[in-house]
Amino acid sequence: MASRTRRRLRVALAVSTAAIAVAATAVFTMDANAAVPSAPAGMTTVFSDDFTGAAGTGLNTSNWLYDIGTSYPGGAANWGTGEVETMTNSTANVYQDGGGNLVIKPIRSSSGQWTSGRVETQRTDFAAPAGGKLRMEARIQQPNVSGAAAAGYWPAFWALGAAARPVGATNWPSIGEVDIMEDINGRSSVFSTLHCGTASGGPCNETTGLGSGERACSGCQTGFHTYAVEYDRSVSPEQLRFYLDGNNYFTLNSSQLDATTWNNALHHGFFMILNVAMGGGFPAAFGGGPTASTQSGVPMLVDYVAVYQSSGGTTTPPTTTPTTSPTTTPPTGTRDAYSRIEAESFNAQSGTTTEACAEGGQDVGYIANGDWLQFNNVNFGTGGVKDFLARVASGAGSGVSGLVEVRVDSRGNAPIGSFALANTGGWQTWTSIPGNVSNLSGTHTVYLTFTSGQPADFVNVNWIQFRK
Repeated sequence: MASRTRRRLRVALAVSTAAIAVAATAVFTMDANAAVPSAPAGMTTVFSDDFTGAAGTGLNTSNWLYDIGTSYPGGAANWGTGEVETMTNSTANVYQDGGGNLVIKPIRSSSGQWTSGRVETQRTDFAAPAGGKLRMEARIQQPNVSGAAAAGYWPAFWALGAAARPVGATNWPSIGEVDIMEDINGRSSVFSTLHCGTASGGPCNETTGLGSGERACSGCQTGFHTYAVEYDRSVSPEQLRFYLDGNNYFTLNSSQLDATTWNNALHHGFFMILNVAMGGGFPAAFGGGPTASTQSGVPMLVDYVAVYQSSGGTTTPPTTTPTTSPTTTPPTGTRDAYSRIEAESFNAQSGTTTEACAEGGQDVGYIANGDWLQFNNVNFGTGGVKDFLARVASGAGSGVSGLVEVRVDSRGNAPIGSFALANTGGWQTWTSIPGNVSNLSGTHTVYLTFTSGQPADFVNVNWIQFRK
């Protein structure tokens, strides 16, 4: 119990810190053009381009290089994805519009051949130093096209590990790929992904990668929105956080991978890429294209690109006592597996306590090895479940970590899925972590069980949700 008493002294400051962070969230406008924002607090601007060149001009080649053709020299054909366009440096495909935007425009010729644009930063040294942060950000309007006319469109803002450049990315994905914004087939959505590990399967589930899945992005085709990723090495475990208009919608933690895979993917410099591909494996997974109905000439517009960096810093542990509240009365009917299940709505538990949560409502905390939560009558329908997502936080000390496991029907059954967790930066520093699970059908009792190699508390849980 001593470790839990000490931990109670840490939480309320995290609540107040979270409130300050929310109050300090940037306000994003929908103007067609915006100046490159000042660096976030504690960071400096290390690269930016506001695309203020004259109408119809190409890019500043001190900042950018053009990818030409259908592959890197010596690299995989069709850029390794099966896309069908030829990339050019023509101002028909890539140009500044005179209004402060970069335009990347795919065009279909009279013979049915597609051309488009793909540009990369000259610099390959955008990196998070040990103990510091890296933020890569762009303000973009996705191609304003939808339905059959959008089949095959694949706009993207992303980054590759520096070691990809001299060898044509033949060392992909071990050197790391961070997809900050992708959309396909005019779906007005956003996907973000880390690619890493080995080229097929492996710890990063390639060629799919570790991704957010499809997130709705209302208005992303009709207006500008800000897309960013932060790689944070000032917390333990390290985090890769993805943002849409300043809102963190997906986070990966280094504890989800072995150290070698994580470090090979992220402990180095990156170069950034902006492009609009046509066709390929990703659009094919959502209906295919391009087709005869696909509209030619719908551009992606980029208002600015910026990179920010901090040199270091650590997270201060909370030191005040949390407020606790009564447990939510558990539901008596069937629960939908694919809707959020609040942790405090458990039907039974062992070893845990509910407390006020910085994100609102309550969470379940003081969780250590051997503790568990039980949720009755969870309905998975006719199957198709792919993974589960848990909203968790940890202020565990150095060397303290554990597993969050899902079991069904009996705590004695083998886990159907799990993920590892260590310190996220504080007991109220929340992050969403996915874990693959075995497919299920029907209605089951679901148990969250917690396993650790030491007796100290290692996790708080806000909610869980299964995904198809």
